[in-house]
Amino acid sequence: MNNEAVGMLEVYGLVTAFMCADAGCKAGNVWLEPFDKNKPKNPDELPVPLLVMVKFRGSVADVTEAMDAAVRKAEAMTGWVQKFIIPSPTDDTVKMLKISAFDKR
Repeated sequence: MNNEAVGMLEVYGLVTAFMCADAGCKAGNVWLEPFDKNKPKNPDELPVPLLVMVKFRGSVADVTEAMDAAVRKAEAMTGWVQKFIIPSPTDDTVKMLKISAFDKR
């Protein structure tokens, strides 16, 4: 079992995702899993018509610091949709973190 926590932050837009990832990595001793994307059903109602998931890995304390910094950055930009921290993900969950729709054409 992988003991590293995972923090997931879904934001509006790719630029916001990069800025949040940068802020989070500077705030905590974390590393990133691949971004994932989702095109919502109601894109015209959103600030940006693309949702991007930023995924941080590391200790619970470091992931928490990274997530806090990333949320602050997202709030200063286009905003965020949802956030979660899994302190001790299962092996199956860790496998799912590698999936990314950015690989699809």
